[in-house]
Amino acid sequence: MNVFDLQTFLQQFFDHVDLVGDGDVAITGPARIEQASKGNVTFVANEKYSKYISTTKASLLIVSRQMPVDQYSDRLTFLKVKDPYTAFVFILKKFAAPRRLASPGIAPTAVVGSNVSMGSNVSIGDYAVIGDGCTIGDNAIIAPHCVLMDGVSLGDGCMLFPHVVCYDAVRIGNRVTLHSGVVIGADGFGFAPQSDGSYIKIPQMGIVEIGDDVEVGANTTIDRATMGSTVVEHGAKIDNLVQIGHNCRIGNDTVIASQTGVSGSVSIGSQCMIGGQVGMAGHLSLADHTQVAAKAGITKSFTRPGQVLRGYPAQTMKEQLRQEVLIRNLDRMKTRLKELEAEFESIRNGENPSLSL
Repeated sequence: MNVFDLQTFLQQFFDHVDLVGDGDVAITGPARIEQASKGNVTFVANEKYSKYISTTKASLLIVSRQMPVDQYSDRLTFLKVKDPYTAFVFILKKFAAPRRLASPGIAPTAVVGSNVSMGSNVSIGDYAVIGDGCTIGDNAIIAPHCVLMDGVSLGDGCMLFPHVVCYDAVRIGNRVTLHSGVVIGADGFGFAPQSDGSYIKIPQMGIVEIGDDVEVGANTTIDRATMGSTVVEHGAKIDNLVQIGHNCRIGNDTVIASQTGVSGSVSIGSQCMIGGQVGMAGHLSLADHTQVAAKAGITKSFTRPGQVLRGYPAQTMKEQLRQEVLIRNLDRMKTRLKELEAEFESIRNGENPSLSL
């Protein structure tokens, strides 16, 4: 593959892909700009990495259309696009080798229940268990040791990595990826406190519904609803080690980073960005396009779209930064207060005749 081939490939996704340099240079694969060698393609999307352009050994760089590169064109070849980061994602996909999760067909050690509806080109790995009444779409891949309990619905093109567990009646859309250790549809944390200090378990009679093109990271858990559905809408991306409680709704194309905990009955809008280790109290809502900084604690609803939240308890970025400034100045304010108190005391005691009350 040469640069011309990659230029043609990227023209499927961008209106303009401009070549600067030699289009016949052979390209063997992608690499980070700091570690690239001859034959590698890399990219610059962040200004702080532009310093590596003069030293990289890569043969091809993907850069923005605004970046001046003529001074390097005698040594490097460039493809200039509107969005180099996304362009490099497409290149990574082109060079990525397909993962082998399970051999085509049903492994002899897999257990498939009764009344299972199975599409074409389904792969089920060793020791996987498919419960009664499940529906599995075309081209689905279920890796070894996965478990689908009774009545699970799995759409076309889904990919389940080893040790995924889907509890009964879970509904999963098309092209959903569930990484290892994901548990979908476990009981929500519902217990009724009693006067003697004990608890009675509340039956969790609902389900989980996951939309198309959702990806869920390793060891993440999404609990079933008490009644009705816990919903993850299409295009959402959820990182590793995230807990989503019962009866939550995660809006379309929302991203949630690792170790976030979402309590029950929380509604998160569309295209939100939730940082790592965020904690959310139950029964609150976040509007569309909300951004939450890492380690924030959400204790109330924020219903105005597009707000940026930070801190514990979480507040708008402007308010939280203002309070941080006040906290940083507390020592200086304390010192000044003591000076004023001493000055006031000296005036009251007549020790400073030049000043008076």
